[in-house]
Amino acid sequence: MKPNPPTPPAKSRRRILIVDDHPITRYGLVQLLNEQPDLLVCGETQTAQEALNSLPGARPDLVLADITLPGKSGLEFIKDALARYPDLRILVMSMHDESVYAERVLRAGGRGYIMKSEGGARLLEAIRAVLDGQLYVSKNVSLSLLNALAHRRSAPAGPRPGILTDREFEVFQLLGQGFSSRDIAVRLGVSPKTVGTHRLHIKEKLQLRSGAEVLREAVRWAATQQLV
Repeated sequence: MKPNPPTPPAKSRRRILIVDDHPITRYGLVQLLNEQPDLLVCGETQTAQEALNSLPGARPDLVLADITLPGKSGLEFIKDALARYPDLRILVMSMHDESVYAERVLRAGGRGYIMKSEGGARLLEAIRAVLDGQLYVSKNVSLSLLNALAHRRSAPAGPRPGILTDREFEVFQLLGQGFSSRDIAVRLGVSPKTVGTHRLHIKEKLQLRSGAEVLREAVRWAATQQLV
Protein backbone atom coordinates (compact mmCIF):
# COMPACT_ATOMS: atom_id res chain seq x y z
CA MET A 1 0.00 0.00 0.00
CA LYS A 2 1.44 3.32 -1.08
CA PRO A 3 1.68 6.05 1.57
CA ASN A 4 -0.46 9.14 1.16
CA PRO A 5 1.34 12.04 -0.56
CA PRO A 6 2.58 14.73 1.82
CA THR A 7 0.31 17.71 2.40
CA PRO A 8 1.56 20.78 0.48
CA PRO A 9 2.94 23.57 2.66
CA ALA A 10 0.35 26.09 3.84
CA LYS A 11 1.90 28.90 1.80
CA SER A 12 1.09 27.07 -1.46
CA ARG A 13 -2.57 26.49 -0.58
CA ARG A 14 -5.33 28.99 -1.39
CA ARG A 15 -6.67 30.66 1.75
CA ILE A 16 -10.41 30.59 2.54
CA LEU A 17 -12.22 32.72 5.13
CA ILE A 18 -15.57 31.27 6.25
CA VAL A 19 -18.40 33.60 7.30
CA ASP A 20 -21.42 31.72 8.69
CA ASP A 21 -23.35 32.04 11.94
CA HIS A 22 -23.98 28.28 12.35
CA PRO A 23 -21.12 26.57 14.27
CA ILE A 24 -21.92 23.10 12.90
CA THR A 25 -21.84 24.42 9.33
CA ARG A 26 -18.50 26.12 9.93
CA TYR A 27 -17.08 22.96 11.49
CA GLY A 28 -18.10 20.86 8.48
CA LEU A 29 -16.67 23.39 6.05
CA VAL A 30 -13.36 23.55 7.91
CA GLN A 31 -13.04 19.76 7.79
CA LEU A 32 -13.91 19.60 4.09
CA LEU A 33 -11.65 22.43 2.96
CA ASN A 34 -8.62 21.55 5.07
CA GLU A 35 -8.67 18.03 3.62
CA GLN A 36 -8.03 19.48 0.15
CA PRO A 37 -4.42 19.65 -1.01
CA ASP A 38 -4.89 23.08 -2.55
CA LEU A 39 -7.13 24.80 0.02
CA LEU A 40 -6.69 26.03 3.59
CA VAL A 41 -9.12 27.70 5.99
CA CYS A 42 -7.42 30.85 7.26
CA GLY A 43 -10.22 31.93 9.58
CA GLU A 44 -13.88 31.61 10.47
CA THR A 45 -16.32 34.26 11.70
CA GLN A 46 -20.03 34.36 12.43
CA THR A 47 -20.91 37.98 11.58
CA ALA A 48 -20.19 40.39 8.75
CA GLN A 49 -18.43 42.82 11.09
CA GLU A 50 -16.16 40.10 12.45
CA ALA A 51 -15.32 39.13 8.88
CA LEU A 52 -14.46 42.73 7.93
CA ASN A 53 -12.22 42.99 10.98
CA SER A 54 -10.53 39.70 10.10
CA LEU A 55 -9.69 40.47 6.47
CA PRO A 56 -6.34 42.27 7.04
CA GLY A 57 -4.91 39.50 9.20
CA ALA A 58 -6.48 36.50 7.47
CA ARG A 59 -5.48 37.63 3.95
CA PRO A 60 -7.93 35.27 2.23
CA ASP A 61 -7.83 34.42 -1.45
CA LEU A 62 -11.58 33.81 -1.22
CA VAL A 63 -14.35 34.51 1.27
CA LEU A 64 -17.09 31.89 1.57
CA ALA A 65 -20.08 33.68 3.11
CA ASP A 66 -23.69 33.02 3.95
CA ILE A 67 -26.21 35.66 2.89
CA THR A 68 -28.17 35.69 6.18
CA LEU A 69 -25.92 36.92 8.98
CA PRO A 70 -26.57 38.55 12.38
CA GLY A 71 -26.68 42.33 12.07
CA LYS A 72 -25.41 43.23 8.63
CA SER A 73 -26.60 41.04 5.75
CA GLY A 74 -24.35 39.12 3.39
CA LEU A 75 -25.18 41.56 0.60
CA GLU A 76 -24.06 44.52 2.69
CA PHE A 77 -20.94 42.61 3.71
CA ILE A 78 -20.02 42.06 0.05
CA LYS A 79 -20.34 45.76 -0.71
CA ASP A 80 -18.38 46.84 2.37
CA ALA A 81 -15.63 44.26 1.82
CA LEU A 82 -15.18 45.16 -1.85
CA ALA A 83 -15.09 48.87 -1.01
CA ARG A 84 -11.96 48.12 1.01
CA TYR A 85 -10.55 45.27 -1.08
CA PRO A 86 -11.83 45.57 -4.68
CA ASP A 87 -10.03 42.43 -5.87
CA LEU A 88 -11.40 40.17 -3.12
CA ARG A 89 -13.26 37.11 -4.41
CA ILE A 90 -16.48 36.34 -2.53
CA LEU A 91 -18.58 33.21 -3.05
CA VAL A 92 -21.97 33.05 -1.34
CA MET A 93 -23.23 29.71 -0.05
CA SER A 94 -26.77 29.83 1.31
CA MET A 95 -29.92 27.82 1.95
CA HIS A 96 -32.01 30.51 0.23
CA ASP A 97 -33.37 30.04 -3.27
CA GLU A 98 -30.70 31.00 -5.79
CA SER A 99 -33.32 32.21 -8.26
CA VAL A 100 -34.09 35.00 -5.78
CA TYR A 101 -30.62 35.88 -4.53
CA ALA A 102 -28.01 34.94 -7.13
CA GLU A 103 -28.52 38.02 -9.30
CA ARG A 104 -28.38 40.30 -6.26
CA VAL A 105 -25.12 38.73 -5.13
CA LEU A 106 -23.56 39.22 -8.57
CA ARG A 107 -24.81 42.83 -8.74
CA ALA A 108 -23.26 43.50 -5.32
CA GLY A 109 -19.90 42.24 -6.61
CA GLY A 110 -19.92 38.62 -5.45
CA ARG A 111 -18.30 36.12 -7.78
CA GLY A 112 -20.76 33.29 -7.37
CA TYR A 113 -23.68 31.71 -5.59
CA ILE A 114 -24.23 28.10 -4.54
CA MET A 115 -26.94 26.56 -2.40
CA LYS A 116 -25.97 24.57 0.69
CA SER A 117 -28.02 21.65 -0.59
CA GLU A 118 -25.57 21.14 -3.48
CA GLY A 119 -23.09 19.16 -1.40
CA GLY A 120 -19.34 19.11 -0.93
CA ALA A 121 -18.19 18.14 -4.42
CA ARG A 122 -20.17 20.92 -6.09
CA LEU A 123 -19.00 23.43 -3.46
CA LEU A 124 -15.36 22.58 -4.16
CA GLU A 125 -16.04 22.99 -7.87
CA ALA A 126 -17.52 26.44 -7.22
CA ILE A 127 -14.64 27.52 -4.98
CA ARG A 128 -12.01 26.49 -7.50
CA ALA A 129 -13.91 28.14 -10.35
CA VAL A 130 -14.07 31.46 -8.49
CA LEU A 131 -10.41 31.19 -7.47
CA ASP A 132 -9.61 30.73 -11.17
CA GLY A 133 -11.33 34.01 -11.95
CA GLN A 134 -14.67 32.66 -13.15
CA LEU A 135 -18.21 33.50 -12.08
CA TYR A 136 -20.16 30.58 -10.65
CA VAL A 137 -23.92 29.97 -10.62
CA SER A 138 -25.93 26.88 -11.49
CA LYS A 139 -26.83 26.23 -15.12
CA ASN A 140 -30.50 26.92 -14.36
CA VAL A 141 -29.70 30.31 -12.84
CA SER A 142 -27.33 31.17 -15.68
CA LEU A 143 -30.09 30.53 -18.21
CA SER A 144 -32.61 32.40 -16.05
CA LEU A 145 -30.36 35.47 -15.81
CA LEU A 146 -29.83 35.53 -19.56
CA ASN A 147 -33.56 35.15 -20.16
CA ALA A 148 -34.37 37.92 -17.66
CA LEU A 149 -31.88 40.23 -19.33
CA ALA A 150 -33.41 39.55 -22.73
CA HIS A 151 -37.02 40.05 -21.62
CA ARG A 152 -36.76 42.60 -18.81
CA ARG A 153 -38.34 45.40 -20.83
CA SER A 154 -41.40 43.32 -21.65
CA ALA A 155 -41.86 41.87 -18.15
CA PRO A 156 -45.48 42.15 -16.90
CA ALA A 157 -46.37 44.57 -14.15
CA GLY A 158 -47.21 43.32 -10.69
CA PRO A 159 -45.64 42.59 -7.30
CA ARG A 160 -42.07 41.52 -8.14
CA PRO A 161 -39.64 41.89 -5.22
CA GLY A 162 -36.77 41.53 -7.67
CA ILE A 163 -37.23 45.17 -8.73
CA LEU A 164 -36.49 46.46 -5.20
CA THR A 165 -33.06 47.78 -4.26
CA ASP A 166 -31.02 45.56 -1.94
CA ARG A 167 -31.87 47.67 1.11
CA GLU A 168 -35.57 47.83 0.19
CA PHE A 169 -35.53 44.07 -0.29
CA GLU A 170 -33.91 43.65 3.12
CA VAL A 171 -36.63 45.77 4.75
CA PHE A 172 -39.27 43.78 2.84
CA GLN A 173 -37.83 40.49 4.12
CA LEU A 174 -37.67 41.67 7.71
CA LEU A 175 -41.27 42.87 7.57
CA GLY A 176 -42.25 39.43 6.37
CA GLN A 177 -40.39 37.86 9.27
CA GLY A 178 -42.46 39.87 11.75
CA PHE A 179 -40.11 42.72 12.62
CA SER A 180 -41.65 46.14 13.29
CA SER A 181 -40.32 49.27 11.61
CA ARG A 182 -38.58 50.26 14.85
CA ASP A 183 -36.98 46.81 15.17
CA ILE A 184 -35.82 47.01 11.56
CA ALA A 185 -34.31 50.44 12.15
CA VAL A 186 -32.28 49.12 15.09
CA ARG A 187 -31.23 46.00 13.18
CA LEU A 188 -30.07 47.95 10.13
CA GLY A 189 -28.60 50.88 12.06
CA VAL A 190 -30.85 53.48 10.44
CA SER A 191 -33.62 55.79 11.66
CA PRO A 192 -37.29 54.75 11.78
CA LYS A 193 -37.94 57.56 9.29
CA THR A 194 -35.54 55.92 6.82
CA VAL A 195 -37.35 52.61 7.22
CA GLY A 196 -40.62 54.44 6.56
CA THR A 197 -39.17 55.86 3.35
CA HIS A 198 -38.13 52.37 2.25
CA ARG A 199 -41.64 51.07 2.99
CA LEU A 200 -43.11 53.85 0.86
CA HIS A 201 -40.81 52.98 -2.04
CA ILE A 202 -41.70 49.29 -1.66
CA LYS A 203 -45.39 50.15 -1.83
CA GLU A 204 -44.91 52.23 -4.98
CA LYS A 205 -42.64 49.77 -6.78
CA LEU A 206 -44.81 46.74 -6.02
CA GLN A 207 -47.93 48.72 -6.95
CA LEU A 208 -49.61 48.10 -3.59
CA ARG A 209 -52.30 50.38 -2.22
CA SER A 210 -51.45 50.64 1.46
CA GLY A 211 -48.95 49.83 4.18
CA ALA A 212 -51.16 46.93 5.22
CA GLU A 213 -50.87 45.46 1.73
CA VAL A 214 -47.08 45.84 1.90
CA LEU A 215 -47.08 43.86 5.14
CA ARG A 216 -49.38 41.15 3.75
CA GLU A 217 -47.26 40.78 0.61
CA ALA A 218 -44.07 40.63 2.72
CA VAL A 219 -45.53 37.90 4.97
CA ARG A 220 -46.73 35.96 1.92
CA TRP A 221 -43.30 36.22 0.34
CA ALA A 222 -41.54 35.11 3.53
CA ALA A 223 -43.87 32.10 3.76
CA THR A 224 -43.09 30.99 0.18
CA GLN A 225 -39.34 31.25 0.88
CA GLN A 226 -39.68 28.96 3.90
CA LEU A 227 -41.11 26.29 1.63
CA VAL A 228 -38.17 26.15 -0.79
